Amino acid sequence: MPNFPNIILYAIPFFIVAMLLELYATTRENYKAVKGYEPKDAFSSIAMGLGNVILGFGSKALVLLALFWVYDNFRIFTIPIEWWSFILIFFADDFSYYWFHRISHECRLFWASHVVHHSSQHYNLSTALRQTWSGGFYTFIFWLWLPLLGFHPAMILLQMSISLLYQFWIHTEAIDKMPSWFEAVFNTPSHHRVHHGSNPIYLDRNHAGILIIWDKIFNTFQPEIKEEKVVYGLVKNINTYNPIKIAFIEWWYMFRDAFLGKKSIKERFNYLIKPPGWRHDGQGKISSDLRTEWLSSKEQKTS
Repeated sequence: MPNFPNIILYAIPFFIVAMLLELYATTRENYKAVKGYEPKDAFSSIAMGLGNVILGFGSKALVLLALFWVYDNFRIFTIPIEWWSFILIFFADDFSYYWFHRISHECRLFWASHVVHHSSQHYNLSTALRQTWSGGFYTFIFWLWLPLLGFHPAMILLQMSISLLYQFWIHTEAIDKMPSWFEAVFNTPSHHRVHHGSNPIYLDRNHAGILIIWDKIFNTFQPEIKEEKVVYGLVKNINTYNPIKIAFIEWWYMFRDAFLGKKSIKERFNYLIKPPGWRHDGQGKISSDLRTEWLSSKEQKTS
């Protein structure tokens, strides 16, 4: 077992310093348009992050067991831990992250844990810490093909941590745009602000981890529009600072929709696998419906 450090724990002091610097910067005259921090919201995000770290000790054990089970029993190749294999796993992990993230917006079972990260109506570095308490126990399935190929589980966990670290700095309004070449290839604050928007045109766009190229390849990319200021949060906000509610309220809503009331077995199952907003009676609207309506209204205004 390679002895890679737990870089997330080492990064905690950096997180704190970065948030303090952002808080200072956004109070300056040049940043009056930036919302900055709302104490209750920020403390909720930090509480979610701490809970994620604590529960992570249990989920990481489960993830390691699953990765090693596949690696020890089913791997097709054995990829050595060399400099070039870290390049391969960088792209493989980022590809896995894209599909995990995209499915987490398109399937309610995965949305139930991921919605936590979108529940804040503010956007700053503390929002990056607003992490799931439940997702770590089952979303790892999107990475099981990596040990099957022959990547060592320790390498996989290290690269997953690197990806998570990278995504911390993009949760800010204090940075407008990066250089054009950087914006073209990498995920940036501008791209990720779009992802956190509840505006119909921004819904379920920009699922990138580190590389924005996946969104461009799979047609989920949306640039930030200067005239369409991002409205952060959910289509229907949960309006609570209670960490317990933030962590589990969507699970309750999903199971209530799936198991209560008069519905067929297929309809009940669909509440678990269909996108958020889907209703068995046809009265619901998913993100693509809302986007289509928004684009249609824009066309009518300009015609």
